[in-house]
Amino acid sequence: MVLSRKGRKALRIAAVSAAVYLGFSWLLPLTAPFLLAFLTALALRPSSVWISGKLRMEWKGRRFQLPLWAAGMFQLLLLSAAAGALLYQGGRRAAKELALLAERAPLYVKRLDTCLTGACLQAEEFLSLRKHTVTALTRDAIRGLGDTVKQRAGAWVVEWTPEAARWLAQAFVLTVLFAMGVMLFLQEMDAWTEKMRHSLFQQEFARLGRLLAGAGNAYLRTQGLIMAMTMAICTAAFFLMGSSYALLAGIGIGLLDALPVFGTGTVLIPWALLSAVQGHPGKAAVLAALYLVCYFLREILEARMMGGAAGLSPLETLMAMYAGLRLFGLAGLFLGPAGLLIIREFALKTS
Repeated sequence: MVLSRKGRKALRIAAVSAAVYLGFSWLLPLTAPFLLAFLTALALRPSSVWISGKLRMEWKGRRFQLPLWAAGMFQLLLLSAAAGALLYQGGRRAAKELALLAERAPLYVKRLDTCLTGACLQAEEFLSLRKHTVTALTRDAIRGLGDTVKQRAGAWVVEWTPEAARWLAQAFVLTVLFAMGVMLFLQEMDAWTEKMRHSLFQQEFARLGRLLAGAGNAYLRTQGLIMAMTMAICTAAFFLMGSSYALLAGIGIGLLDALPVFGTGTVLIPWALLSAVQGHPGKAAVLAALYLVCYFLREILEARMMGGAAGLSPLETLMAMYAGLRLFGLAGLFLGPAGLLIIREFALKTS
């Protein structure tokens, strides 16, 4: 039976899609630490070669040179120390803001109760409801929720302590494997490159490498930089505005901005309008200006750094992220667009 051109194309798309799904579902979890180690070693290799070339000497006619793996591990330790310091300081700030939020929660509940009381007074003429009945129900619901949280907190701690210990042990093992992988890949990079060059799947490796180095690198680098800068700008602006939750709000808006369609305007525009209605024009102007800064920052950086390299429209990205989320969980937010790029490269662009 001879398939038509449409049939062959549909079969090719189905085969590549199945291969991508099986690769992400089964192969990627088994090789994730080593794949991440390979990409890290690939990123550290140019600077490692430069450092190794600078740190060499001759003694008694023999040349000594710092190994590539040692230069790479030194850089990795420096980057890890810097990242750890930032996470520590950010974690302390976030913990203070969460503690302040928990401390002020009863006040917010009281304000909510007051608002509900006022709403009941206004709606009593139309709905024939008694204020104290709805208010009592609200207070009972809040009190019941607090009692439930207190009762389940102890059971939750007892239940999740062994699970947390298991996760910590796994994280330690994965960290050791990652570090050793980076060291060995730096040491054996030339050998692995030669193996892939003479492999039966040399063309596929080359196409996949070009795809990851082009579209994947441009997309991840651009989105990561935009998200980090948005978080930093929003956190600094909220801090200067005197917000008690500057770090939490800045991180939340930065993560929301990374999602297609939503953006910073989902929070900042309604917040600015609400501040204007409440009689705070200065705060509304600052929030509106912050939105414009974040908007033009994204537009300029995406145009300059990505330049359409990823080749996915916002709608395609959104659909791929949703499909990835349903198939692979939170990791699918990144795996979905990557899978669509691979399917397009190996199925739709194949003659």
